[in-house]
Amino acid sequence: MKRLALVTSALCLMIANPQAQPAGAAKPEATSLSGKPLYVPATLANRQKLDADLAQAEKDLAARPNDAEAIIWVGRRLGYLWRYHDAIAMFSKGIARHPDNAKLYRHRGHRYISIRQFAKAQADFEKAAQLFKGKPDEIEPDGAPNPAGKPRSTLQFNTWYHLGLAHYLQGNYAKAYDAYVECMKVSNNDDAVTATSDWMWMTLMRLNRKAEAAKVLERITPKMDILENQSYHRRLLMYKGLDKPEALLDTAKADDTTIATQGYGVGNYYLVTGNLPKAREVFEKVTSGGGWNAFGYIAAEADLQRMK
Repeated sequence: MKRLALVTSALCLMIANPQAQPAGAAKPEATSLSGKPLYVPATLANRQKLDADLAQAEKDLAARPNDAEAIIWVGRRLGYLWRYHDAIAMFSKGIARHPDNAKLYRHRGHRYISIRQFAKAQADFEKAAQLFKGKPDEIEPDGAPNPAGKPRSTLQFNTWYHLGLAHYLQGNYAKAYDAYVECMKVSNNDDAVTATSDWMWMTLMRLNRKAEAAKVLERITPKMDILENQSYHRRLLMYKGLDKPEALLDTAKADDTTIATQGYGVGNYYLVTGNLPKAREVFEKVTSGGGWNAFGYIAAEADLQRMK
């Protein structure tokens, strides 16, 4: 879902050129699928609060050095600052101490996606699913709570959602669909339903299972209880023919996260409906922005590579 997939992006002001190296940057934080270095933005919105949150998380960890939750929160706070390798290292430290903690694998897998290491992400999510099999689900607290203060996701939702994404990004659509089937089983609110439905629809269209894709849209209506995933909701309404593709790409008001999220949906819509030139144009627009950590941006990179 948007908060799951793009929580970092929602907090950050993206720079216009994602390949430009900020002053003082020693090395890129990631490398795009086309081989371009990707750097942490020189300016982050709300940087003071993000730094303060990390400092508090580190203080909590110092007081409870073996506490898995304290380790997880330091890793999450590092991720919100785009310090993905540091976040991965923190989660790995936690896994060494708590090898049976599913949450640590779920969060590390997320950050492996951020740095384009999809096979490692897949392995982590599969491990998390193995560890929580047969256990009750649990709410996952938000790092950036929505205005209503209601968490909309769970450990099992996040694991299946991101496992589906890891498969999708590798072009393994059949396995992605299987993961989204499991994800839908734990999608217990409209935000979760829209996020799962969106990726499930795209996956089924890639598999040319159009009748099944159409059925996914049956439960999507203009009026749903959406607190976070407005972009996914609008994409689904577009797939149903209730919104126009060009309406979702209002770049005059949208930030880079919204452009990446809605833009990828629009590009994918053009792709699966046969307009490859238009799809390429939109994917290139998405990847020319600064939101290189957004899932829509990463998916656009993957599709551009396959289109070559």
